Amino acid sequence: MNLEQLIEQTAHGLGYELVDFERATNGLLRVYIDEATHAREITVEDCEVLSRQLTYLFEVENINYERLEVSSPGLDRPLKKMADFERFAGSLVSVRLKLPLHLSEADTAGRKNFTGTLQAVNLDAPEGEQLSMVFEHEGAEQVLAFGLADVDKARLVPVYNFKGKQK
Repeated sequence: MNLEQLIEQTAHGLGYELVDFERATNGLLRVYIDEATHAREITVEDCEVLSRQLTYLFEVENINYERLEVSSPGLDRPLKKMADFERFAGSLVSVRLKLPLHLSEADTAGRKNFTGTLQAVNLDAPEGEQLSMVFEHEGAEQVLAFGLADVDKARLVPVYNFKGKQK
């Protein structure tokens, strides 16, 4: 079992979803979790519970690391799995594709980065283009169709409300 599977299985057993993990410099291991049912936000206590459990697990499994950080994915949550794209349909997202896309004949360099509204996942679409988003290009809205395999990175774009709670 690889490290990702160990972390995912442990998190799932405690009622959490593994959003992402990364090994950083100096032996730092970062783990990002969400509540499995998405009914509530992640708390410091949730992070502490998983951190404690992973510390024991890594000792037993002889996983090498210097420091462990467990946290929520934050407001700019990464989108990694098809389920993430389904869950956040209708949200503002930032997507970076692996290869540049040429939007017009004059566009010789192509474009990899797009920000727009994620549309619902279309499971009836051709295999490679189950995802789509609406973005603005040259003053007009356009639709970008792409597949999960085309995505280098995708994140939610935080939307802030500075007006306070609405009644």
